[in-house]
Amino acid sequence: MTFTVEVLLKMKEEVVEKTIDFEGPEAVAWTDEDTRHVFELTLGAFDEVQNPDTQERSVSLRGFSWIVMPVSEGVVIAIEIPSGVVVAGPFNADVDILTATITRALANTQSTESVH
Repeated sequence: MTFTVEVLLKMKEEVVEKTIDFEGPEAVAWTDEDTRHVFELTLGAFDEVQNPDTQERSVSLRGFSWIVMPVSEGVVIAIEIPSGVVVAGPFNADVDILTATITRALANTQSTESVH
């Protein structure tokens, strides 16, 4: 599955768009592990825009706010971080079901997770 990530850094006016390849099912069938991986990929894309010269990326699934919002093509996941905003999607999923899946998946996250 491929999805788009749009990154807007604070103090910037330009939105940077990234395409993410996720080797997993569509959002309607995400497990908790799939959900965490999508968040890691999304936050990794944010870090890539924020720190383009960094080779090794570390992503923590803590310290941000998120919401699932309906759009004409499905739903998107909007994540607010102290240094900006990232929006991932659209995904083919129900707002309430995906919200519950994300809530459950992130509740079971260790603070030491990282992506390299």
